[in-house]
Amino acid sequence: MSEVTIAVDAMGGDFGCEPIIEGLVQALDEKRFKAILVGDQDEILSYLPQYYLDDNVVEILDCKDVISMSDNATDARRRKESSIYQAVECVRDKRADAVVSAGHSGATMALAALRIGRLSGVNKPPLATLMPNSSRSKSIVLDVGAVTDCKARNLYEFAIMGRAYAKEILSINKPRVGLLSNGEEDSKGNELTKEAFALLKNIVGFVGNIEGRDIFNGSVDVVVTDGFTGNIVLKTSEGVASTIIEMMKQNIKKSIPAKIGALLMKRKVFANLKKQIDYAEYGGAPLLGINGCAIISHGSSNAKAIKNAIFQAIKFANSDINNKIEEELLSNKS
Repeated sequence: MSEVTIAVDAMGGDFGCEPIIEGLVQALDEKRFKAILVGDQDEILSYLPQYYLDDNVVEILDCKDVISMSDNATDARRRKESSIYQAVECVRDKRADAVVSAGHSGATMALAALRIGRLSGVNKPPLATLMPNSSRSKSIVLDVGAVTDCKARNLYEFAIMGRAYAKEILSINKPRVGLLSNGEEDSKGNELTKEAFALLKNIVGFVGNIEGRDIFNGSVDVVVTDGFTGNIVLKTSEGVASTIIEMMKQNIKKSIPAKIGALLMKRKVFANLKKQIDYAEYGGAPLLGINGCAIISHGSSNAKAIKNAIFQAIKFANSDINNKIEEELLSNKS
């Protein structure tokens, strides 16, 4: 197996290139791979230790333009000297096996689909994310923001891609697939989910409609929804998790016995809980269905999140996931 090369957009995050480069350095210290850092060379050199360049494990691709969060995603197509455009081009030109970006997610998704291209049989690539659940495993939810206006056929493809990802990347032999709806009964849902339900019935492992709570109770491995709903679910769950942690802290401060109990639970209970719900543990979300690999991270990603996003990219690049997706789509063609 040849050494994996990851193109990293060094400029896209909310906090500049420092946490991105720090995350890359942490990843390089733990795993063997090569990286192409794309962005302003002067800024990159102010944070990147020289010996990574001397050892030829990091290459710098100098780009001065940056797509800001306030820019329109469509602007990215014509700004060919921007860091994200050039990072995506590295994958298109086979200089890199994957791209990681904490920049403008819309621009990254648009460029990845346009420049890298879609896999055979994929109409619209979905963005997938991992959610923790009570069974101490993970559920994959897709789409969480790439395709806000979906047709039933899109949801059908999402289910197949999510199932393939669960098998190949998460090592789940028989993934259970659920369609997010407003009730478990077959008759529940809106026009989109009812039409999608009729298509998903033909997929192996489809368990039917599920409700929002089922994302977190471990009853399914793959949750299928449109990008508008999925993005709201993602942002809501992040908000709920942080609010619960804050409420626990506030209540612990009010009671001495609670403080003692919290101290006793700090290392095992709270540490494990934080690890399960911390976004940085997952790092980023893969855009499935493109002819390569793109991992999209939060703009506010810290070094740990970037490191884990890079690890996701390496695992994806070393897998056979794209071939599996094409095979599954072909065998489930209807």
